[in-house]
Amino acid sequence: MTVSSIEPRPAAPEAEVTPEPEATPLLGSYARIGSVFPELRISPGAPRSGDGWTATTEFVQNLDALRELIAFDARQGLAEYGEPLRPDVAAGFCLHRYTWPVALLFTVPWLLERRVPRIPVEQVSIRRSTGELTVRALEFSCLPDDPAAALPGARVLPDEAALGAELLVALTEHLTPVLAAFRREVRRGPHTLWGMATDDVIEGLWYLGSLLGEEQRAAADLAKLLPGTEQPPFVGGAGFRLLEQPGAAPMRTRTRVSCCLFYTVRPAEACFSCPRTCTEQK
Repeated sequence: MTVSSIEPRPAAPEAEVTPEPEATPLLGSYARIGSVFPELRISPGAPRSGDGWTATTEFVQNLDALRELIAFDARQGLAEYGEPLRPDVAAGFCLHRYTWPVALLFTVPWLLERRVPRIPVEQVSIRRSTGELTVRALEFSCLPDDPAAALPGARVLPDEAALGAELLVALTEHLTPVLAAFRREVRRGPHTLWGMATDDVIEGLWYLGSLLGEEQRAAADLAKLLPGTEQPPFVGGAGFRLLEQPGAAPMRTRTRVSCCLFYTVRPAEACFSCPRTCTEQK
């Protein structure tokens, strides 16, 4: 799969959005995402449904809605690869294409502004056909010297360590019901599902950090956030290392915790960091 696995789409006409007060402390970070990665468009506001939109609560609570969302990936896979995806592979691709961008709603504000929103599943919707998300964050955590610390919904934490711990709690709160909903369709146990989620959290911010010119900072922050020691329910850690290249500067890489099963559709094009094939070690 590509590093993001979010396929570029023709840009939809820009609509005027009146920012909701509770989203204001996060809009700067979300705008930065759109400026470097226009395939993902984030709008503040209540979750939407219909006209291609799916509220997260719909597929978390309704199996038919989840299977309709997975069917999008099944159709996309058939069109792109010329053969049907295995049902569990389509479900895994769908989970990845939800978790990867949604994790950025949490991690990019943390990287850029040291702000961590609480975004339960009730406050997100996704439109796969256009690469859009809506989000409504009613509260966020920040550090004492943050200018946003006096805003409504702000929760001031004492230091960087507490903010990092809050990020993991906020991600866990959102992802737990999502992974539980997908478990039957992906046919994986909780440990593997959380390994997939851990990879998406790490690789999404790593990729966006590189687009923002902040790859080194993103990698360093992720290494502190997920060092590989026990931090349940997350599995494994960032595990970045430099890979020597003849005639070129060393390249930062890692070995994924989980396998995305891309090899089932393109055996000769396994992901560079796939744990099935990667033999480089620290």
